Amino acid sequence: MRKRVHVLIRGRVQGVGFRATCADEARRRGLVGWVLNTHGGDVELEAEGEAQSVEDLVAWCKVGPPAARVDRVDVKSQQPKVTETSFAIRWR
Repeated sequence: MRKRVHVLIRGRVQGVGFRATCADEARRRGLVGWVLNTHGGDVELEAEGEAQSVEDLVAWCKVGPPAARVDRVDVKSQQPKVTETSFAIRWR
């Protein structure tokens, strides 16, 4: 079953390699979507793929890379787009 989520990660998540590591984790799981830093200091992403792989990435986001401190993770379900072919790091 295909699943897509929108995730907002709050805490010390910028300047610690969160986006790059998240993109690597998503690609390793065969997911498509994107990740970016927000102007407010958070990290935002959308990920799509097999439901268990998406859930595994969300679980990873609750911890993040070693230098991160994740305080809160908000997850919202989205309609799958099925049009993306990769997982990208975006710039805002």
